[in-house]
Amino acid sequence: MKIELTEVLWIDQYQELSLADLAKLSGLSETELSELVDCDAIVPVNTNSAEWIFDAGCLVMAKTACRLRNDFELDTQGLSVALTLITQIHDLETQLHDLRAQLSGRIF
Repeated sequence: MKIELTEVLWIDQYQELSLADLAKLSGLSETELSELVDCDAIVPVNTNSAEWIFDAGCLVMAKTACRLRNDFELDTQGLSVALTLITQIHDLETQLHDLRAQLSGRIF
């Protein structure tokens, strides 16, 4: 019988992460994350500070970027484009959901 152990980390939406924490949890290097921040693909909470702080949403984006890098061998520029398009798709899906909710009461 083989027992597989999995580590689980619970992060709520209000938790803040340093660049080192984000690198450790996402699988990306700090250099890759800095390049994604420079491309505005990942935006820290405090853009004007010398030491960036990230919210939990950035961890989701960074883990997505790591998966895309590993699966498709994308460089940082390619990751930036992919993350921007993913964000736009999520925004459009949210708008569509909101519009459907507004129209649901008006359909005869």
